[in-house]
Amino acid sequence: MKKILLMTLVIVFLASCSIDTTKKEFNETALSWYHKITNAIAANDLDKADEYYLSMRSEHTKSPLLQSTMMILAHAHMDKEEYQLASYYFKEYNKRFAVGDRQEYAEFMTLKAAFLGIRDTNKDQKLMIDTITNANKFLYTYPSSQYNYFVNTIVVRLKMSQILLNENVASLYNRVGKEGAAKIYQTKNQSSSIKMSDISKPDDSILNKVTKVFY
Repeated sequence: MKKILLMTLVIVFLASCSIDTTKKEFNETALSWYHKITNAIAANDLDKADEYYLSMRSEHTKSPLLQSTMMILAHAHMDKEEYQLASYYFKEYNKRFAVGDRQEYAEFMTLKAAFLGIRDTNKDQKLMIDTITNANKFLYTYPSSQYNYFVNTIVVRLKMSQILLNENVASLYNRVGKEGAAKIYQTKNQSSSIKMSDISKPDDSILNKVTKVFY
């Protein structure tokens, strides 16, 4: 009987501790949430940082700290190569806070995250097409942007990837005797401003420079 009573008291105590811990995760000041987020990032726990951000956003929708918090989280996810989450924060920042140069920067970083998020040209074809479309839109919107060299690089590299993909698909169809299907993909390449003859192995020094810029 005493053993049962003791176990009951332990369970009640643990439950109360759990409730107290949970309570501490709500009704914090914006500054408190900000510190929790930055501490979680420093501890390399971005999942927890994202959770804290959601709480901060729901409790302090008009806090000026949200602006810097979004950008900090976006770059933290970029550093961990979590490009979809980084893109989410850049887009949210753009919707709520970006004007002028900040808008231009947020849109560029969204493009950069999308580009770096392309892992497999076979599986990520829609993302490639969308990124090219958004990159061209950026070039049209900001004709004198300081980021245009890099945006043009994104467009060229993705178009080259599309050409190589089309060439590989056409070659595959030819090997299995489906010349009609192969012709469709060959025609796609013929309409491109970039030709297969333009594509060669890039100079290592140039590739390293571009990679450093994007990372």
